[in-house]
Amino acid sequence: MIATNRTESVPSIGASVVPKVPVKLDTKGRMRMSKEQRRAILEEYERSGQSAAGFAQRTGLKYSTLAGWLTRYRRSKPVRPAPPVRLLEAVVESPPAQASGALLMLELPGGVRLEVANETQAALAASLVRALAKPC
Repeated sequence: MIATNRTESVPSIGASVVPKVPVKLDTKGRMRMSKEQRRAILEEYERSGQSAAGFAQRTGLKYSTLAGWLTRYRRSKPVRPAPPVRLLEAVVESPPAQASGALLMLELPGGVRLEVANETQAALAASLVRALAKPC
């Protein structure tokens, strides 16, 4: 494969997508792009929020080319570690003589106390704790 600098018959790829570097065609008329150009196109694709097929059509790339680039690009990206597991300490004490009738007392961060008196409240308390555990 010999690359040439012919650019007169190159399909137009959005000017905002590809940096100002000439696109080369090989002897079979295929576009040849540098790694920097491919990375710029893939970053633009991720920012666009479009489907891969729609983005390929908009930019003049073949869908199969874009899909291959995406596969290789995503393999090379570092995997984000999962957020650390947060544990909550539970202390079970015997109730004092003048107990308020609560079956369970939850003490949440910030000094908030939650008294659970029956099974229905226990389900609601569990939902509350799960909602509070989700990151914002």
